[in-house]
Amino acid sequence: MKKRITLKDIAKTFDVSIATVSKALNDSHEISTKTKFKIQEYAKSHHYKPNVTALSLLNKNTKTIGVVIPNIMNSFFAKVFVGIEKIASQKGYHLVSCISNESYEKEVKTIDLLKHGSLDGLIISLAEETQVKQNFKHLKNTLNEGIPIVMFDRVSEDIVCDKIVVNDLESAFHATKHLILSGCKRVALISVIDNLSVGKLRVEGYKKALQEFNIDVEEKLIVRIGHREDFDTALKIVLADKSIDGLLCLEESAAVNALRLVKQMKYNIPEEMSLACFTNGKLLQHVTPTISAISQHGKHIGETAAGMLIERIENEADNKPYFTKVIKTSLIERESTKPLK
Repeated sequence: MKKRITLKDIAKTFDVSIATVSKALNDSHEISTKTKFKIQEYAKSHHYKPNVTALSLLNKNTKTIGVVIPNIMNSFFAKVFVGIEKIASQKGYHLVSCISNESYEKEVKTIDLLKHGSLDGLIISLAEETQVKQNFKHLKNTLNEGIPIVMFDRVSEDIVCDKIVVNDLESAFHATKHLILSGCKRVALISVIDNLSVGKLRVEGYKKALQEFNIDVEEKLIVRIGHREDFDTALKIVLADKSIDGLLCLEESAAVNALRLVKQMKYNIPEEMSLACFTNGKLLQHVTPTISAISQHGKHIGETAAGMLIERIENEADNKPYFTKVIKTSLIERESTKPLK
């Protein structure tokens, strides 16, 4: 393999200092035009590439952001990452992305690994196990080491940093209200994310809507399905009650599975059963019937997160107070819900 040419090699060729070569390659006015041209042409012909890590360390800024997401299969997190990448690229930052797979241990090890790579900042949504354990020592240590953090979606009040969230409670409230106003008399809630902060807030929003319409909150209609439970069995037990005519699913995959079961049980959608869910993924638009969804605007969340972090990195001396940004959601009506009366 051919050896990679360095500043030292170029300096030796022209019998000048490394500083002179560096200035010539950066088109400094301190170097004569003739010398600059010779050095630049030589570097170009020998495919010289600057050592980004070395230059970054020299400038005390690696232009590197770590991104830790809990689940790449969730379309929401994929959209967030697209937004982060867009802004980071525009600002000249590199991303190192990792997936915790909902594991506390993997989240801890991942952040430790990222920090050893000279990290400027971190964007993270907490793993499910981290929220269950409520152990945030690894994040507090990161902040204490001077590395800024932006948390999004799954956040913790125990961590003092910039945060971006959607108003999950109000979003679930409006979605449930929509189902009721469209004619649903008994709305069940399907949750496969009961361990998460966002899941708990969405349940509260659902209850709030029922109470506003003087509808009794029936705990048996709040179907919490754990990872080790059989989704089909749990939902079939609920759907055996034919008086249920609405389903609010707190996550996209749960909505798709619920739709499959509802169709198997010969319900007419939306006349006999209406469905709405969180996370406006592509899949919801390609099933039959299409599913009404709450869009959390993941790409915008990603763009906002990257912007907030880069602002914090580049203006560290300002010591601005930490800020929590709340992103508004939108309910996108499709075939699975009846039009409002």
